[in-house]
Amino acid sequence: MAKYKLEYLWLDGYEPVANLRSKTLVKEFAEFPSLEEIPLWGFDGSSTRQAEGSNSDCILKPVALYPDSTRRDAAIVMCEVMLPDGEPHPTNSRATIIDDPGAWFGFEQEYFLYQGGVPLGFPEGGGFPQPQGKYYTGVGYESVGDIAREIVDAHLDICLDAGINHEGINAEVAKGQWEFQIFGKGSRTAADQVWVARYLLLRLCEEYQVDVNWHCKPLGEGDWNGSGMHSNFSTDHLRDVGGKDYFEKLMAAFDKYKNEHIAVYGPDNHMRLTGLHETQSIDKFNYGLANRGASIRIPHSFMTDNAYRGYLEDRRPNSQGDPYKIASRILQTIATVPTK
Repeated sequence: MAKYKLEYLWLDGYEPVANLRSKTLVKEFAEFPSLEEIPLWGFDGSSTRQAEGSNSDCILKPVALYPDSTRRDAAIVMCEVMLPDGEPHPTNSRATIIDDPGAWFGFEQEYFLYQGGVPLGFPEGGGFPQPQGKYYTGVGYESVGDIAREIVDAHLDICLDAGINHEGINAEVAKGQWEFQIFGKGSRTAADQVWVARYLLLRLCEEYQVDVNWHCKPLGEGDWNGSGMHSNFSTDHLRDVGGKDYFEKLMAAFDKYKNEHIAVYGPDNHMRLTGLHETQSIDKFNYGLANRGASIRIPHSFMTDNAYRGYLEDRRPNSQGDPYKIASRILQTIATVPTK
């Protein structure tokens, strides 16, 4: 028997953006445990804006398990927050989402690395570095600095060790801005992995005295790109059947429900979706082939042999968005379009 360190993760009740919380349970197992062996656990909801002090108990329900290579005999336990009666807590965005194993999602999580209150590579004491241009997929100290590459490479390794389907990293358009990509089959699985990857990055950056800034436009109105979480999606029908008629009806539905999408695509998106810096305006909807200034980008592969088949990229979700809510809203809209 060995004592295992189980790091329980959950989302708190802060608005408009939930924070990740975690605490460690030490429990004995004969070997690395299965999800079914991980027990329910409680926490003080009055300290996370999820309960009153007079009735503060909330329950953590394990829903996904990942090995943690950064600690000996350790695992990360993604949890849903439940009420004592077993019902989902009102802040539990995972419990109510549409889930379909045939729905595939690829989330492109952008973020800034900050130190001393400014992005990595910005001049100390104020001011700005050279304008955007050389930073995207940049190489060399002038473009990416000295510790950012070390952080993102270490994060990639930790995620892969955990079994997260991490598909890549790159330096982004603004100085100090990076991106990682997560792919999953089923909306809950994909979103679970995004949240765990976020957690692992936050925890890793503690070692470097670096903060992760998830805000969609941390540099304000200047000539700097904001941060998105572009959401690539497909369904069985979109991959296997597709067709121009279905695609056009699908885009009409996305247009019809554009406000409902924006409502769950992350706070302060009006600062980012301005029609500039590779975005469409927040009050408009459009789509275009390989158009990074569109609401929906159509990949060239989607149009191979004029089949209108494959995946699409919704570029409106922002970097602070909840992937549970984003994936669910996309699937809600898709469900309004008949497939026959």
